[in-house]
Parts: sequence; structure tokens; C-alpha cells
Amino acid sequence: MFAGTTARLLIRNGGEAPLELAVEPWADVHQILPEQTRVVVTHSPARDGSWSGTLRKDEPFQVDHQPDSVTVWANGNCFHLSDVEGNAIGAADWQCPAQAPAS
Repeated sequence: MFAGTTARLLIRNGGEAPLELAVEPWADVHQILPEQTRVVVTHSPARDGSWSGTLRKDEPFQVDHQPDSVTVWANGNCFHLSDVEGNAIGAADWQCPAQAPAS
């Protein structure tokens, strides 16, 4: 059983062109088509719910936006990527705890 903390971040492409989503520090890149939403899930093994943070301590994510791309820094020890229904996207789970189905 996973005893740490889980954080989720929804990224929606409301534009008319594909949007590149990069998840760092894994350099994992995906494309989000117009009107699609992706969910980045990261896990912190810390029992106290703390996150390492990048610019600010104890933040699970940092998001950097460019006109045609979004970079998400997931500050847990791993990440999952899924659609809003909870269907996994990509095969990499980076040794994360099992992903719970969407509710």
C-alpha cells in the first residue's frame, strides 16, 4: 500500500492546434490535441505530504507555458499521465504506485 501523497494536475488544450506537453524531469513528451484534457499525476513518498518543489517549497507541480507547449515539473518521485476518464496514456509509469480508477 502506498503511504505517501498523490497530486493531480489537469492540462487542457483549448486552442486550435496541437499542444506539446513535456513532463520533467523525465523529458517525457506527449501531444494534446485541441479540446483534449490530460491529467498529470505525481506521488510523493513522504508521509507528511511534503513535496520537494522547484521554485517554491512544498508545491507538487510547476508549470511553464509557451505558445505551443506546456512543461510540467512533477515534484514527486514518479508520474502517470492519463485522460480525464483515468485511461493511462503511454506505457511509462516510472515505478509509481498503482493508479486508481477514475471516480
